Amino acid sequence: MPVGSTYPSESHTRRDPRTGVVVRQVTGFPAIHHHPFYYIPPYDDSGLRLFFVSHRTGEPQLFFEDGPGGALTQISNRPDLNEWSCHPSWNGRYAYYTAGNAAWRVDLEAMREEQVIRFGDAPIRQPGMVGASMGTTSLSCDSRWWCVHVKAENCFRMHMIDVQSGDDSVILESATIAHPQFHPDDPSLLRYAGPHDQRIWTIRRDGSQNRLVYRRDEAKKEWIVHESWLPGTREIISTNWPHGVMAIEIDSGAVRWIIRRNAWHPMVNRAGTELVADTTNPDVGLILCDPRRECNPIETLCDSRASNTGEHWKNDHCPYDDGPVEVYAPQHTHPHPNFSPDGGRVVFTSDQSGVAQVYEVALPTD
Repeated sequence: MPVGSTYPSESHTRRDPRTGVVVRQVTGFPAIHHHPFYYIPPYDDSGLRLFFVSHRTGEPQLFFEDGPGGALTQISNRPDLNEWSCHPSWNGRYAYYTAGNAAWRVDLEAMREEQVIRFGDAPIRQPGMVGASMGTTSLSCDSRWWCVHVKAENCFRMHMIDVQSGDDSVILESATIAHPQFHPDDPSLLRYAGPHDQRIWTIRRDGSQNRLVYRRDEAKKEWIVHESWLPGTREIISTNWPHGVMAIEIDSGAVRWIIRRNAWHPMVNRAGTELVADTTNPDVGLILCDPRRECNPIETLCDSRASNTGEHWKNDHCPYDDGPVEVYAPQHTHPHPNFSPDGGRVVFTSDQSGVAQVYEVALPTD
């Protein structure tokens, strides 16, 4: 279907049987659906458009829901879309993504796809469903700079694209680059993931000050994953699987604990006052806490009832230290919760019905 095609609302609500909160199912067509990766905004700043990927046309394409319970609009029509690369612009004018060997955006006013830059003749994403293979991208808080990492012959390259001028520069080459994210308050600073044993790095937009900001405990084979910035600070929160969530101050290296229990994909609201995370092994639902302090007990928001596929998550240390790991972990089976701009809602993905759909839950007002 062409860009701009609309579909009727598929929204309906129910109450979570455990906590009683209202859960709204956003999508219902019997095909895979998911929102963007957990630290990438699923909404524009207005909080009205909710962006997601749908496979309903036979291949993944980008869509948005036009207001809660509104019509669904298709905004991409690419046969080679990298479905985890989507990043809506903060002001809602564009949605950015990669496809094949190029970086693209769709003008949401004109409903027109535009090629931003072409990287070469080969696809820029290597096959795979985790880490560097997912092809996630990041847009700066001023909506000017777009970070895209590209698989080259023997390495990854981090491209910095000025979306106003179209200028592109390679600011880093490394054996592993994954999940870049601009600081939510500073468009000159990014974090990204390196290899499993040297995971958390920061870099300036011009490529300077590239440095490892956390040295893991090698004896314990710490599994450091699922990082994101804590807004209003210079801290990066990260899961230390399966022991909990910690915060790392990037200047001093100081580490503090936020949660001392299984918490999988932690994400913080824009105010920096509330954290949501999914859980697995065991799955105790989506949990909430205050990221500014160590929290105990932890509040359950609702059950996700997602299958959380990935046998390697049953390890109590980093399995990659034991040698190569065959990973089957389709990302649409993971909830990946994230907040609306005002912090009043949480979006998540679940395959509880047998196929992955997008859900939204309103946080209790108390």
